[in-house]
Amino acid sequence: MTRLTPYFLCGVIIMASSIPGSAQSKDATQTPAVQTPLQVGAKAPDFELKDIQGKTYKLSQFADKTVVLEWFNPDCPFVKKHHQLTHSMIDTQAFAAKQGVVWLAINSAAPGKQGNGLERNKAAATEYKMDYPILLDESGAVGKEYGAKTTPHMFVISKGTVVYEGAIDDRPDTEAPGKLNYVRAALMQLSGGKTVEPAQTKPYGCSVKYAS
Repeated sequence: MTRLTPYFLCGVIIMASSIPGSAQSKDATQTPAVQTPLQVGAKAPDFELKDIQGKTYKLSQFADKTVVLEWFNPDCPFVKKHHQLTHSMIDTQAFAAKQGVVWLAINSAAPGKQGNGLERNKAAATEYKMDYPILLDESGAVGKEYGAKTTPHMFVISKGTVVYEGAIDDRPDTEAPGKLNYVRAALMQLSGGKTVEPAQTKPYGCSVKYAS
């Protein structure tokens, strides 16, 4: 049996920047152009978003903390891999929490798109046993400002500065965890006072479902 590659799952899965000269993913609906992801060393833009419980979060309220941003879509098979199949996302978040790291999931799916909606994300929080905030960015403004391309797409921010951007690990499929968890490695290096290496990788997963 022919093994399907990530490009054929859901018809909307991309490996960001893996196609030379391609600035964006195209699927059944045109995805608006998204700027290049924030570069390591850049100041992380502040934002204000509400979570699925109606609580407002601002990045600036965690100015003295390390923050992980996880772009999220509960119906993306890559997200399901990391949350349900391998538990790598939840395990990494639990590891981060023990270090006092703030972890925020952000869903930038527009109304009518896959994974959008308050009720769907409330259900996902229970389904995936997520005890950290899921913030809703239906306009896509925050996602585009960060240049988030995939779900998941990870950003590690230390005291307001981006220190890691890219994939959660080094295995871009929906079957198994990678050998190297980039986010966990970044957090360990930060806690040890070391420079994060690698600081930037290619994110992989489903395209963020921005408005057409």
